[in-house]
Amino acid sequence: MGTWRGLRVAFILGSLVMILLIIVYWDDVGGFNLYPLQEPKHQSLHSDSHIKATVGPSHSVSTSRPQTSASFTVPTTATAPSTTPFAKETGGAAEEHTEEKGKETQGHREEETRDEEARDDEEKEKERSGGSDVDYREQEARKQSIMDVCSGKDAVEFPGRTRAFEQIPNRELDHLIVDDTHQIIYCYVPKVACTNWKRVMVVLSQSLISPSSGKPYTDPEAVPPDLVHNSSLHLTFAKFWRHYGSLSRHLMALKLQHYTKFLFVRDPFVRLISAFRNKFGRPNEDFYKQFGSVMLRRYGNVSASLPETAAEAFAAGVKPTFQQFIKYLLDPETESESIFNEHWRQVYRLCHPCQVKYDFIGRLETLETDAEHLLKLLQVDHLLHFPSGARNRTATSWERDWFNQIPVSIRRELYKLYQPDFELFGYPKPDSVL
Repeated sequence: MGTWRGLRVAFILGSLVMILLIIVYWDDVGGFNLYPLQEPKHQSLHSDSHIKATVGPSHSVSTSRPQTSASFTVPTTATAPSTTPFAKETGGAAEEHTEEKGKETQGHREEETRDEEARDDEEKEKERSGGSDVDYREQEARKQSIMDVCSGKDAVEFPGRTRAFEQIPNRELDHLIVDDTHQIIYCYVPKVACTNWKRVMVVLSQSLISPSSGKPYTDPEAVPPDLVHNSSLHLTFAKFWRHYGSLSRHLMALKLQHYTKFLFVRDPFVRLISAFRNKFGRPNEDFYKQFGSVMLRRYGNVSASLPETAAEAFAAGVKPTFQQFIKYLLDPETESESIFNEHWRQVYRLCHPCQVKYDFIGRLETLETDAEHLLKLLQVDHLLHFPSGARNRTATSWERDWFNQIPVSIRRELYKLYQPDFELFGYPKPDSVL
C-alpha cells in the first residue's frame, strides 16, 4: 500500500515537473499560439489564465512566468493594433489621417501627371502640325467656335444640331471621303478648293492610274481636274453600307475616333457668289436645265418659251440673275435635299460639324498656310505638295457690289438661312451687306 501511495505521489510530482517544464519552454519561445487569428495581447492574457487554472495559486513560479512572457512579446504587441477604446480611437484617427494624406498626395501626383501629359500632348500637336503657337491657338479657337454653337451656347438653332451621328441618313454622309492607308477623313465642301483637295486624296489613296506611266498618280497637279469629281474614285461613308452591311456604322465610329478629320470652309456669302458665277455666269447645260430654267420661269417674267440649251439661252441674253438665284434659295419649295444643290448647301448640312469632331478646320482665306500645316499634321508633307490654286478667287470685297441690287429684307432672310455657317466657323456677321 505504501508503495502504491509512493508511486501516486511520484506520478503527481512528475506531472507537475513536466507541466512546469512545458510552461518554461513555451514562454521562452514567445508564448502560446493556440489561437493564431486572435491578437497577441489576447493570446498572452489567455495563457495567464490557463496556467493559473492548471497549476493553482499556491505555485508562485507559474504565475510569475507570464510576466516574463509578456516582456518577450512586447515587440509583437507593440506592432499590433491596440484593442482598447482609446487606442482604437487614436490609432484609427492616425491611420485615417495617414490614409487621407496618402490619397491627397496621390491625387496631387495624378493631377500633375495629367497636366504634364496635357502639356506633352499640346507640344506634340504643335510639333506635329508644324505650326507656330499662333497657328495652334487659331485652330483651337476655330474648334471652340464650333463647340460653342453646337452646345447651344450661342443660341443659334438649325436642323440636326442635337441629333446623334447614328441618326444621320447614309445619303447625307456622301461628302466624307475616307483614306484608310493614311487614316484620313476629308469632308469636301464645293467651292472651297475641293477640286485640289480631292486631287490630294486621289494621290494618297492611289485610286487613279496615270495613262502615261501606267501607275497611280503621285503629283496632285497632274491629276485631271475633271476626273477627280468622279464619285467612283472616292470611298465615302455613304458607300459603307454597300461594302460592310450591318457593320458599317460600327466601322464609321471607329474611324471617326482614330482617323484625322479635316475640312475647309469659306465665308458663306462669298461662297454663294462663287457658286453662282461658276454655275450660272457661263453656259452650263446641267445647271441650266435643272435650276436656271426654273429660276427664269418663276422669277424672270419670261413670257416666251425658254431656249432649250444653255448655249442658246446665253446667246439670246437669257440667263438667271443673282437676285433670281437668291429668291430661288429662299423659296420654300427649294428646301428639299434634292433641290438644294451641294454647291450652295450649307456646310453644316454637308459635313455635320456637331457630330464629327474635326481635328483641323482650314479656311480658303488662309489656304496656302493652312494647307502646309495640314499636310504636316497628316504626316504626308514628304509625299506631295498642295496644288497651287487659281488666283481669280471671289473676294470678300465684292459682296457689296453683288448684293447692291438685292433688297435689304431679302439679304436678311438669306443671312438667316446661312447664319449657322457664319456662327459655326467664326465668320463675322456681314453688317455692311445687311
